[in-house]
Amino acid sequence: MKDHRPREPAQQARDEAELFRALLALRDGDECGRFLRDLLTPAELQAMADRWRVVRLLDEGLPYRRIHELTGVSVTTIGRVARYLTHGNGGYPIALERCRD
Repeated sequence: MKDHRPREPAQQARDEAELFRALLALRDGDECGRFLRDLLTPAELQAMADRWRVVRLLDEGLPYRRIHELTGVSVTTIGRVARYLTHGNGGYPIALERCRD
């Protein structure tokens, strides 16, 4: 759902904060899955799941080509995920660490 209306950065930040709050309000993986399946198209959900799998495989030290063979994700996307893993906002490392517990 592409919307080409101009968005004010402050409104965009408020909208994102509300979404993040909604995610944090969910109690478990089942509720989160139900919410995301309502919120996202099947293709969007698959893309997110694919990226998360790429993060985990990169964390294991697999080379890009092997990750591509295992996932079908393009090498370009794998490179983008790798950049965010090391130079992003810190979300991937936080999630990886917490999922190890």
